[in-house]
Amino acid sequence: MASSDLQYVQYHSDKEAEYLSAMRQLISHDLSEPYSIYVYRYFLYQWGDLCFMALDAKDNMLGVVVTKLEPHRGGPLRGYIAMLAVKEEHRGKGIATKLVRMAIDVMIERNADEIALETEVTNTPAMKLYERLGFLRSKRLHRYYLNGNSAFRFVLCLKESAATRIGYDDDEDPNHLENPPSA
Repeated sequence: MASSDLQYVQYHSDKEAEYLSAMRQLISHDLSEPYSIYVYRYFLYQWGDLCFMALDAKDNMLGVVVTKLEPHRGGPLRGYIAMLAVKEEHRGKGIATKLVRMAIDVMIERNADEIALETEVTNTPAMKLYERLGFLRSKRLHRYYLNGNSAFRFVLCLKESAATRIGYDDDEDPNHLENPPSA
């Protein structure tokens, strides 16, 4: 399939009946977490305009990214990439990169300070994708997923103020840096 046969579209709530089932099927096939319909609705009802889909010429869903953007613990405006999936036979064609880039661009337009996500430590293609896009590994989360797998948290700092926070653990005082900037 030529990339010209693909269309990238922003999710819109009036298309829920058309897209939600395909989205759930694609994500449940690719991701290890068993998300309920309520998790999808949580993201799509509040931040549907931050969700993007790749469709083929027949409107079959080939890829999707689900994200949100909100203040994090009263501090930075943090974007969050909750779910990203591309049908296996369409991987390696730049679809995931394009979807994530579209979400990042909208978050930048909305003045996000940073964007975070987690991915399984065994998901090398995802880690390479995020690192190519400028994300940095901020910490390892032991046994983070229900299947017992650990995760890496990745953060993309969009503003200098976000970059100074990347070393702290969410459970620690945000003023305490593990790797303070050198003078």
